[in-house]
Amino acid sequence: MSDNDELLAWLTLLRAPGLGGAGLRALLQRAGTARAICRDPRSLRASAGLDQTALEWMADPDTARLDADLAWLAQPGHRLLRCDEADFPPQLETIPQPPAALFVAGDPAALLGPQVAIVGARSATAQGLANARDFARTLSHAGLTVTSGMADGIDGAAHAAALEAGGQTVAVVGTGPDLVYPRKHRDLAARIVERGAIVSEFPPGTEARPDHFPRRNRLIAGLALGTLVVEAGLQSGSLITARLAVEAGREVFALPGSIHNPLAKGCHRLLRDGARLVETAAEVIEALVPAAQAQGAGLRARLETAGTPEAPQSSSDDHGQDPDYVSLLAALGDVPASLDELAERTRLAPAALSSMLLLLELEGVVGPAVNGRWQRVFTGKA
Repeated sequence: MSDNDELLAWLTLLRAPGLGGAGLRALLQRAGTARAICRDPRSLRASAGLDQTALEWMADPDTARLDADLAWLAQPGHRLLRCDEADFPPQLETIPQPPAALFVAGDPAALLGPQVAIVGARSATAQGLANARDFARTLSHAGLTVTSGMADGIDGAAHAAALEAGGQTVAVVGTGPDLVYPRKHRDLAARIVERGAIVSEFPPGTEARPDHFPRRNRLIAGLALGTLVVEAGLQSGSLITARLAVEAGREVFALPGSIHNPLAKGCHRLLRDGARLVETAAEVIEALVPAAQAQGAGLRARLETAGTPEAPQSSSDDHGQDPDYVSLLAALGDVPASLDELAERTRLAPAALSSMLLLLELEGVVGPAVNGRWQRVFTGKA
């Protein structure tokens, strides 16, 4: 079975009407591969509740649409990240209705680091936007990836501030990964792809629909260690994100505001319901440190167990003996360097370097610098 055949089978299943992530995961448990499902879907019909529409699609899919999906994935920096792959975000496995796959534009490794979601009103106040920017900058400087939904208002301000701080940011969208909504964020989307990732559960070409955004919100809440609500009215979708974060066992933080500000009422409701009241980013960082450490340990174990070239089997105690890590740390030296510069100096593949840098970052050996560069963190560790 070729990799391309399996990929085409995945795309066929992801576009099957009414199947969904849970249904696809159930089918994979039975059949093992996407190609096996497509080869004989009727025998698996009962295990995932496949209806006649889905079966008809799988028997005769729209090849032009699938060819367009393959063309999008063939472009540099585009990937279908599947739940059967070692670098699928493990934090999404524990949320209600975990996705079966994600379309990613940018760096998939951005989804593996410790993330904090910053969300809030689209029609935010000037103070709300300023607060979002201040928190995003400080959280980025602390090494946290800022995750949001690329909407107008608080979301866009948080993404932009994280990028301006030289940090990494992830945008989870309610359209296909090739569409920008709102359109005014086209330049922002391009910068996010360069310094993070745009992520979607929906195939390329999928237009925005109201029911897509709650599904997007569960991914934002699930990817992040905690969700910070900056400003929100009582009907805000940010309250849905906060509820989903609680359901996923994540922290929820809220900023207090004036009792005369309608966009503070949602935050005040969250505080009454048990969210953490925070006034500084340092309070968020302090609360998330244990979860970040636990996530890092779990991720290292997962990547090392996979034993892939992109996930070298080494721990911080072994880095001094691993020639690739010795070469990488020597290449970093005392001056920050970009991934391309490190690839040229070490002759290692960028994919392998990306995973190595991720492991070293989780262990506190290296950290992000400005303009997408990496630097040593001299803490006594090798």
